[in-house]
Amino acid sequence: MRREQPRIWGKSMTSLALDPQGTLKDMYTFFIEIQFQKLLEIHLRLQQGSTCLATVALLLHFSRRWKGDKLHLAEALGDSDPEERSVQASSLLPGGSGMDACLRSGQQPQSVDEAPRPPDEEGLQTDGSSGPPGDSNKIEPSLQSLQKFVPMNYASYTQEYYWFAGKRIVIQESIESYGAVVWPGAMALCQYLEEHAEELGLQGAKMLEIGAGPGLVSIVASILGAQVTATDLPDVLGNLQYNLLRNTLNHTAHLPEVKELVWGEGLEQNFPKSTCYYDYLLASDVVYHHYFLDKLLATMAYLCQPGTVLLWANKFRFSTDYEFLDKFKQVFDTTLLAEFQESSIKLFKGVLKWD
Repeated sequence: MRREQPRIWGKSMTSLALDPQGTLKDMYTFFIEIQFQKLLEIHLRLQQGSTCLATVALLLHFSRRWKGDKLHLAEALGDSDPEERSVQASSLLPGGSGMDACLRSGQQPQSVDEAPRPPDEEGLQTDGSSGPPGDSNKIEPSLQSLQKFVPMNYASYTQEYYWFAGKRIVIQESIESYGAVVWPGAMALCQYLEEHAEELGLQGAKMLEIGAGPGLVSIVASILGAQVTATDLPDVLGNLQYNLLRNTLNHTAHLPEVKELVWGEGLEQNFPKSTCYYDYLLASDVVYHHYFLDKLLATMAYLCQPGTVLLWANKFRFSTDYEFLDKFKQVFDTTLLAEFQESSIKLFKGVLKWD
């Protein structure tokens, strides 16, 4: 395949300079637009007192896509001479290899596992990419997948650790969004999947999770051998994709797929019944005090086909939760699989009524 000269903003270059108003969005645009060469020099000119630690973390996380590239960074504070920094990136290939980071000067990040901040939403195309429209077909597949490989721009994150299916799972969470937190129902559903994996026949089963949030349930299902499609609202997908790749890349037989799903909207277009069949639908703590419960129920019903089983775990907090359960039972043949009275969590099996 013919390689084109690297281009960004209509210019051919092997280096990038950001002015004091430059943002990480510009750096992100550069990464997904350029065809990487053996040596790439990037120069940052930032405001006084700022650092490029997020950029370094970004390079480290993305380095799993490159093999043997060496990226040089220089940071200039005000009018002072640039402080040279370098990152030696080695790919994370099956069989085990790693990445080594060396910051020649300045403060090092507390952890190379810290997630970078993403670009601002302004300027992004509708497909989640950035940069000039119409160039996505020029991006290598390995780089194209990076377009959504960053979390949302939350001010703070925490890393929580879970242990399911014999694996330690690291989930990046933020209390700034309902969709960036692991809720109790997800823990209950993961426990059920782990304890009944053989009975459910999860090896190779096609599963879709509604409201995947930070992705714990989808990760556990993938580890147990399922082919998982994780769905949620657009502003959650970045953090979801980040957690999924971090915990499943090179560790599962099937890499989970991430898709946008707005309840009740674009179902026939985005999930045509002719091609989108699922053995299981998964949902946890998707029912709480919000105004989209009817759309949620309609989405659940649409995604079910003959043979599809819905597993829904929920902590019951409000009277509206029980009202939804009553409507759910009118649409689905419902079985209570487990109940955790101390935490008010119920786990249901639902099969769509066809008569």
